[in-house]
Order: sequence, then C-alpha cells, then structure tokens
Amino acid sequence: MRLRGDEYAELAYASRNRMLANALVAFFTAAVFAPLIGFLVVVPWAGLLAFVLYRSRQTDLLLAASGTRVGPATLERWQNLHAIAGAACWVGAVLLFPLLSGGAQAYTLQMILLTLMVASTFVFSTSPLSVLLYIGILGLGVILSLALAGQWQAVGGAILFTIASLVATIQIRTTFVKARLAEAAVAEKEAVVSLLLREFEENEADWLWEVDPARRLRSVSPRFAFALGRAQGEVEGKPLLEMVAGQNWASGQFPPSLHDLAERLKNRENFSNMLVQVSILGEERWWELSGTPVRDEQGRFTGFRGVGSDVTEQRKSSEKIAYLARYDTLTQLPNRLQVTEALGEALRYAAQWRTRCALLMVDLDRFKAVNDSLGHMTGDKLLAQVSARLQSLMGENHLCGRLGGDEFAIVIRDASQVGIVRDLARRVIDRLSEPYQVDHHTLYVGASVGSAEGPRDGNSVEEMMRNADLALYRAKDMGGGEHCRFEPVLHASAEERRQLEVALRKALGRDEMVLHYQPVVDARSESVVSFEALVRWNSADHGFVSPGKFIPLAEDTRLIVPIGQWVLRRACEEARNWPEHVKVNVNVSPEQLLEPGFHDQVVQALAASGLRPERLEVEVTESIFLRDASVARNALEQVMALGCSVALDDFGTGYSSLGYLRKLKFSTIKVDRTFVQGAAQGSAESLAIINAVVAMAKSLQMTTTAEGVETSEEAELIRNLGCDKIQGFYFGRPMTAEDARSLFAAIRERRA
Repeated sequence: MRLRGDEYAELAYASRNRMLANALVAFFTAAVFAPLIGFLVVVPWAGLLAFVLYRSRQTDLLLAASGTRVGPATLERWQNLHAIAGAACWVGAVLLFPLLSGGAQAYTLQMILLTLMVASTFVFSTSPLSVLLYIGILGLGVILSLALAGQWQAVGGAILFTIASLVATIQIRTTFVKARLAEAAVAEKEAVVSLLLREFEENEADWLWEVDPARRLRSVSPRFAFALGRAQGEVEGKPLLEMVAGQNWASGQFPPSLHDLAERLKNRENFSNMLVQVSILGEERWWELSGTPVRDEQGRFTGFRGVGSDVTEQRKSSEKIAYLARYDTLTQLPNRLQVTEALGEALRYAAQWRTRCALLMVDLDRFKAVNDSLGHMTGDKLLAQVSARLQSLMGENHLCGRLGGDEFAIVIRDASQVGIVRDLARRVIDRLSEPYQVDHHTLYVGASVGSAEGPRDGNSVEEMMRNADLALYRAKDMGGGEHCRFEPVLHASAEERRQLEVALRKALGRDEMVLHYQPVVDARSESVVSFEALVRWNSADHGFVSPGKFIPLAEDTRLIVPIGQWVLRRACEEARNWPEHVKVNVNVSPEQLLEPGFHDQVVQALAASGLRPERLEVEVTESIFLRDASVARNALEQVMALGCSVALDDFGTGYSSLGYLRKLKFSTIKVDRTFVQGAAQGSAESLAIINAVVAMAKSLQMTTTAEGVETSEEAELIRNLGCDKIQGFYFGRPMTAEDARSLFAAIRERRA
C-alpha cells in the first residue's frame, strides 16, 4: 500500500509531463500535415487526441488524489482504455494522413510514432499494462503503415523495435519496483531503530523505563530512579506497579489510571501519552507514559520498553488553562461557553425571582466586505475595536461575549426594567456604527441586533439563542442597522423559509424552473439585439415564487450553482432558435463564477447547444470582486478567451470597481434602472452619472445598456444621452421562449 501511495503521489507530475509531450508532438504533426491534407482532417484529429489526453489527465489526478469515491482498480481500467484510445489516434494518423497526402511525410509520421514508443518506455505509470498497450498499438500501427507501403525489410525492423520496447518497459518497471521496495525496507528498519529516540525527543520525555515479562523493573536509568525517589539498586527487579502505587499497593485501591496501565501491560498493548496518577514517597504526582511491547528475534515477548515524563506542574496549571478556554483569544471577551453558562444562570435567576432576563444577538453589517477587500488581519483588528466598544457599554447587570466570526451576544441578567433591552440595543447600534480607524483605513460597518426575553421567549438556553437568532435574521433582512424583538410569527417565517428551501432543492428535478426572456434593443434602430434570460419558479407546493424571494435563498444555500448551470445550458439551447445576430445574456452569480469548473460549464453549454461563443454574453455584478478578485478575474478572462462577451451589470450601485474596468475588457456596462428613473425625473446627479458612464464606456470601447426604461419619454432621453442599447418594459416585458420566437416570426412577416 505504501508503494502504491508513493506511485500515486508522483503520478500527477508524470501525467502532466506526458500530456505536454503528446501535445507538442501533436502540434508538430498538425503543422506538418495541415498544409498537405487540410485543416478539416487535422483539426478534428487533434481535438479528439486532446480530449483523450484530457480525460487521461483527469483519471491520473483522481488516482493521485486521496479520498476519491472511485476505486483504484476502476481508475486503472480507465487508464488502460485511455492508453488504447490515445494510441488509436496516432495509428489512425499514421495510416490515414500519408494516404490523403499521397504518401508525403509518411516516414516523418512513422518516426514520430517510434519516438513516442521510446519515450513511453520511460513514462511513469501506476498501470504498466497501459504503457504496454500503448507501445504495442503504436508498434502495430507502424508495422501496418510500412506493410501497406511494401517496405517489408522495414516491417521486420519495426517488429523487432516493438518487441525491444515492450521488454525494456517491463525491465524498467521491475527495476523501479525493486528500488522502491528496497527503499521501503530500509526506511522501516530505520523507523524501528529510531522509534524510542524519536518518541523521547518529540514528547520531551524525562526518562526511559523497561520491565520484564513479569512487569518487574530492569535496566533502571539514574533519571528514572530519581523520578521514583529511590536508588537504582533499590528499585531494580521490583514490580513497576508497586513502585508507583505507594501506600495503595497493600490495599489494592488504585486510581483508575493505574488500573488502565496494569491492563495495558497485562494485555501487552501499545500505549502512548497515557496520564497516570502515581504516589512517590507519599506525594501524589502525575506521569505521562508511553510503552511498546518488545519481542526477540523468535517473536517471544520479552517485556515492555518506553518513555515517561513528570507532568505534575502542567496538571496544576489546568485551572488556568480552563480559564483561558472560557475567553476569546482575539477580543478577550467571554466565549460561547461562558455566554451560555451566563444565560442559563440568568434564566434560573428569572424563574426563581419571577423577573425577566434577556439575550441580545449582535451581528456586524458589511464586515464581510472588509474581510474580503482588506484581509483577515485588518478584520481581526476591527473586531478588537468592536469588542472594546461593546465592553464600554456593559454594566454590572450585563455580560458581553463573542460567539464567533462577527457575531456577539449580550446577556442581561435582570431585564425587568421597562425599555432596558430596547435602549441597550439602540446604544449598541449607534456606537458600533461610528467610523473605525484601522491601519490608516476609515471603516464603516454598523450592526444589527436581535433580542429575546426569558422566560417569555424561551425557558432554555437553546430556545433563547434560537429565538434571538431568528430576531437577528429579521433585523438583517430589514436592511441592517436595526433592532428586532422576537415574535412568535418569526417561527412561522423561519418555517416558511425552511419549506421553501426544501422545495427549491427539488425544483430542478421536478422541472419547475422556466426561463423568460426580456428583449434588449438597439437605441437607434430599436431592433432586438439580444435577450436577457431570467429564471422563474412555479413551485408545485408554493405556486409562483418571486425571484426576489428565491434567488437570495438560493445564494445563501449555494443552490444557485446548479440553478445557474441549468440556466446557462437552457439559455444557450433556446438561443439557437433565434436569428444569428441576436445574443443571449445570462446572469452569473458570484457563487457560480468562483466555482473551479465554471469555464468548463460554459464550454459544455456551448458545445451541447451548438451556439457560437460570440452569441453568449455573461452578466456579472461588481460584488464578484469582493469575494476573490483574482479567481473572478481569471474565470472571466477564460470565458472571454472562448469568444464570449462579458457585461458589468448594475454599475454604480455597488462598489464601483473602476480598476477592473481597466484590467478586464468588458463588452457592455449596464446602467441601473435607478439612474434611468432619476434622470427621467430631472435629477442632476443621475444625469451626471449616466453621462459619465457613457463617456467612460466610449473611451474604453465598451457599449452601454440602460435598464428599466418604461416610457417613450425615458427611451428618448436615454437615446439622447448616448446609450447604445435599451432594456425595459417599454420595449418588452420578460416573455416565454415561444413568445420570443414569435416576435422574430412577426418581424419576418412584416418585412415580407
């Protein structure tokens, strides 16, 4: 197993080198034969070979990765199939290409296959059979090619060359296995020899100990004798348990840890870092022991040998450790354990004296944006300042603690005074909303508060925390910076959300999702240039669910990823029914964009639908750059490399990522409907923003799309401001796929 593990560990690097070598040889072959037989033959062949190499690479990576669900035997069978497929591609080339080119460059291709055979002899693989199959098929291809050309002497040489390559592969593999087995044997011997010394050093043990089969001490070292408080000669040959049990030896009333040690010695079991309570000269102490049974060359048990150390002082400091375990190390506030204990005590106090207690859950607003944009170190410093401000608001009746992340809790032991919870919540929100100075940055985060009062809102710690958390969720849902008290109706809202999530998880399987398409028109000609795909959900359990309700839920639960993949595939399929000049715009969420395989999802959607990449426009919002800017940029650049365009949606409403407008070649900037409506109402600010966006887009050679145009006056205003495209109810509401197709049919009829 260790040998296989080592092979799998090296496979990822060897697989990459093999793939690159094949790619270079394939490129050379394509460059040679493309002018002779044309790209229509060479390109599909190269594509098929690239696909086989890619699948082979993925299989190798699965073998190299730990924890894969597919068994190694299955993966090795895949390796063999990929080897056969790759060799078949080359055999097809050596037989077909010279035939199509009139025999030109036939020897060149035969030499390429012989070179691949030689190189494969030294290629590392966990499945030697795959290499043998690969070399054998390549050799057969060369032999057939020479036979068809009538080169019978060369055929004989090719046969001998193939046999030699196969034998060499077997010899190299045998040498490799023997070398690895020898290395493993040497490593195992070294591990056995150095076991005690390594354990001694790693555990900072103070002494070595050894007993015979009867558990009597032997070869007592001076340090061990000192730990026992006796001379070496005095303890040599004495039972180990008698030496460490003290006065309890006569009565047999040992501590449980000594009973455990006796059982391990009796059963001849390994033990490591066992804490044992011992009595040395009447003084109670704690030892940490490790031991291993020893056997001679005939396998007979000869006793135990191990290491030990005195950890009494560490045990004495356990109270200090327990104290530290009750406080958050970053903020020095009580942690969750102490908060729950304080809340439990407050509930018992309220029940005893018939008063009220309260729990306030505090969550920072916009803290994630600080963490994502400025880093966790800045976020930690901000949390330290937040905790100091919270602590300054606490009185003798309060306990404030950190639950984790950017969430805090305040326990009010006696909340019988009218308005005490509301007043404290408002002070917390106001104090935490003041600006912070962290590393020369001025930061604004704010806070939301949810509260529950006991015993009215709960008789247990779990109920109180759950209900306060529901109230906090409601406060966050109200936009942040708010205080919300728990109400029984919040349970119903939470249950509705839970049921909605359950239904949403089944929506795709039930085929409940449907796409509607809203037209985007040219500002001058008013002809349709694209459709924006908008997902709609008609649930069997809940009826029509608003996108404003289920999209945030999908993003919170990461269901937006499979939904987004479905939208991408279905939109590309539907766009095939439109005229060639009409694009389809697909919104992509940050969760979907940051998926490692997003580029592959786009490729698969385009390939399955047959849609040209130039007709797909991916729409993203500025929020993608707050999660992982480098990953988002790389993903978009890969999509652009396919030929797809990328639009920046809702520009100006978020974080104004002007730097990314320069670094990424967006095709379109979409002006949010709020600016359009503001401009229609004569807002100077909205007019200035639209003018600035249009001017900036033109200087960067990008187009602009105005959203939310609902009247002819707004359309004329946007047209005069210089926007290139318009989208809104004035030109068309979101419509079904059938209505979108009929729209083009009507246009064709009018033209006819």
